[in-house]
Amino acid sequence: MSATLQLPIAVLAGGLATRLRPVTETIPKSLLEISGEPFLAHQLRLLEKRGAKRVVLCVGHLGERIRDWAGDGSRFGLQVDYSFDGAVLRGTGGALRQALPLLGDRFLVVYGDSYLTCDYLAVERAFLDSGKSALMTVYRNEGRWDTSNVEYANGRILSYDKQHRTPRMAFIDYGLGAFHSSVFDKVSETERIDLAAIYQRALNEDQLAGFEVLERFYEIGSFEGLHALEEYLSRASLA
Repeated sequence: MSATLQLPIAVLAGGLATRLRPVTETIPKSLLEISGEPFLAHQLRLLEKRGAKRVVLCVGHLGERIRDWAGDGSRFGLQVDYSFDGAVLRGTGGALRQALPLLGDRFLVVYGDSYLTCDYLAVERAFLDSGKSALMTVYRNEGRWDTSNVEYANGRILSYDKQHRTPRMAFIDYGLGAFHSSVFDKVSETERIDLAAIYQRALNEDQLAGFEVLERFYEIGSFEGLHALEEYLSRASLA
C-alpha cells in the first residue's frame, strides 16, 4: 500500500479564467476537456496517486457545475468537499480563509489549473518538519515556462515578488504550498486577498519555508498551457 498524506489538499478552482474566454464564460476552467476528459479528472487522479485522501474544492465561477460533475469524489478514491466563494469573489487567499472550517489547522494547497507531478509526501514532510507556518515549493524556471518570481538559495526563499522581478529570481512559485491556519488570522471574513500576499506576509515574518522540486509544472491557465499538458499526457499514456 502506498503512503497517504496526513493533510487535506485545497484546490483553488474559483477564478474567472479570463485568459481562456470566451470558452470559460460557460464552462469552468476545471471542466475544460483535456485528452478526452475534463481537466479536473486528470488532476484528481493525480492527487490520489500522490497520496491524497481528502480534497476541498474552493469554487466560485460556475462552481455548481464543478460540484455536479465531481460529486463526492468517490469514483476517484477521494473524499471531496466544497467551499463556495459566494456572490463576491474573494481572491485565492480569501477563498482559503473561507474554507478553513473544512481544512482544519494545516493543509496543502494547489491551484485549480495546475498539474504538478512532484512528490507531495516529501512536500508535506518538509512543511511539518520546518516549524514554519507556511511553505512554498519552488522550481528553477529561469524564465522558461513563465516569468520567474523567486530568489532561492541554500534552501531558503530570499525574496518573492510577482510584480517587481529582479535578475536574481531564477526560481518560480511552483504552485503547491502548505499552510497553518494561523497565517489567515489577519484576514477578515470579507476581505479580498490573493495567495501571493499571504506568502509575502509569511516571508516578511520569517515564517515561510522553501522546498525545491525538480519536475516542471503544467498548467491550463492559457491556450499554450492547455496544448503543452495535452502533449505531456499523450506521451505519458504511451510510456
